[in-house]
Amino acid sequence: MSSIFDCGDESQLLAGMRHARQAIGRGEVIVIPTDTVYGVGADAFSPQAVQRLLDAKGRGRDQPPPVLIGARETLVALAESVPEAVDRLVDAFWPGGLTIVLPAQPSLVWDLGETKGTVAVRMPANRVALELLAETGPLAVSSANLTGEAAALTAQEAEGMLGDSVSVYLDDGTSAQGVASTIVDATSLVHRGGESSTGRVRILRHGAVTREQLEEILGDLLEPESSASDEDS
Repeated sequence: MSSIFDCGDESQLLAGMRHARQAIGRGEVIVIPTDTVYGVGADAFSPQAVQRLLDAKGRGRDQPPPVLIGARETLVALAESVPEAVDRLVDAFWPGGLTIVLPAQPSLVWDLGETKGTVAVRMPANRVALELLAETGPLAVSSANLTGEAAALTAQEAEGMLGDSVSVYLDDGTSAQGVASTIVDATSLVHRGGESSTGRVRILRHGAVTREQLEEILGDLLEPESSASDEDS
């Protein structure tokens, strides 16, 4: 039986955070608020927990979840290299609605699915999410919905779709933006081995951060417009 906690009530917030930490420690799945849409999360370093997350959404390993972090410094530990252009994106849009794909640190022992050696990372602008991430470390987090359905904007919508496949629901009201994060692929800026490259950043999914905002930061480093997908937090 899953539990839902009202994070607007201080006593429920404290209890909910404790239950969420314990659930993550047991390899279970939780739902958390973010600034974009609600996310369903699990311990990024537990393959069994990540598989539970994928099973809850009804999606395969060919759609690995992004990773949410509580501090920008964690990006350096997860990515093989962080190019200067990515630093500029982080300065401009983190915490916030931008997910950045980079080559993953080869030394990491995890299994997020068929990532092709990459990791998609975001730092959300939500107090509850950031507090939890500070205590749990990086979490694999995807949008809190069944695959093919609209992303949940409330904990109740998430519960209606995911039910008892999730152990703990943290309710922080309606998502502030209600639009999923923008996802950009910056892997071409990095040669494997950490050497700098002269590639461009590609938009994989349009979302909370607009193309115009990205152009202001990247200029010619932003690849010309192409098709993009939607889903995830």
